[in-house]
Amino acid sequence: MTRVLVVGGGIAGTAVALAVAKAGFDVSVYEAHPDSGADIGAFLTLADNGMRALAQIDAAEAVAGRGFPLTAMSVLDHTGAEIASVPLGGHDHPLTNYRCLRRAELGDVLRSEVQRRSIPIRHGARLASLTEDGHGVTLRFTDGSTATGAIAVGADGLNSTTRRLVDPAAAGPRYAGQHVWYGYTTAARPPTAPERITMIRGSASAFGYCVSPAGETFWFARTSAPEPLSAEEIGASTDRLLPLLQPDATPAHDIVAATGDQLMVTDASDLTPGIRWHTAATVLVGDAAHAASPATGQGASMALEDAVVLAKALRDVPGDALRSYDRLRRPRVERNIMASAAATAGRPTGNDRRRSHVDDELPGLLDWRTQITA
Repeated sequence: MTRVLVVGGGIAGTAVALAVAKAGFDVSVYEAHPDSGADIGAFLTLADNGMRALAQIDAAEAVAGRGFPLTAMSVLDHTGAEIASVPLGGHDHPLTNYRCLRRAELGDVLRSEVQRRSIPIRHGARLASLTEDGHGVTLRFTDGSTATGAIAVGADGLNSTTRRLVDPAAAGPRYAGQHVWYGYTTAARPPTAPERITMIRGSASAFGYCVSPAGETFWFARTSAPEPLSAEEIGASTDRLLPLLQPDATPAHDIVAATGDQLMVTDASDLTPGIRWHTAATVLVGDAAHAASPATGQGASMALEDAVVLAKALRDVPGDALRSYDRLRRPRVERNIMASAAATAGRPTGNDRRRSHVDDELPGLLDWRTQITA
């Protein structure tokens, strides 16, 4: 049986492991952190495309049980006036609804599924180098151990070691011009309906919030800044954020003011499109290949799509799987990088007519029952 080695045990890596195992391959996961390595601060929304991808690897129900649904979105301007209200997701089935949950919760669900399906996952395995020959790839870890397989999948995130080994000339992550805040509070009383996310186009920030069924407000803010965070600024405090929200007649200021220590701030970063994604036996997925700033909210969903498409390519076109995966995924994910960058910079994205057949055929491409052709 063909052996696949997955570098990284986060969202992308565990999703790849589940998909590749379902496709009939022997798969093992190697995670650098000694424990889960989960990002305990940020939350995310999974759009309907992400939930549909999870359904293909039989994980949508487990994820839906940890998150809460979002079925509508309101958009407010800086005066608090509602300028748009739209439904979210496909309501033909509950599992196609958007879901909101902590990033750590999503990672925990996927790791639990990996373990339940008896897929080996080794913690404390930090990649040092890899070599390829005509039979496959050998990974060498910093503790001196090795692993050999037919294919290696680099799912090791924004600061990917695998990417550096696949494309030594590729530029690393670049600062996208915004600081991103995430917070949680049970003390706020924002005016919102259940299952609704409210987005606020503030005078000095982009802000969003929703309220869980338990009454906890999840919120984020994106604020423009010419320089990335310094070491001193990594310790999050609302002191720098609150003055930016104060002038607006929206709920944002009061929500943040009611937030205690459940708070984090990070830099928005992305990758330059066009980097090399694969060699003969190694391929990149998720943020290792196509990290985007968070403005479109599609990072996790795109990684889940990657997992399904890569597994199907390995199943259906084994002699051309990595090139087929690159061809099918690159137009969609690199346009997401550009759209996120434009939104981060406050530029209108306009009506992008450069659609590829992959976007139009995405439901069929994700459908586990359909075949991929070279």
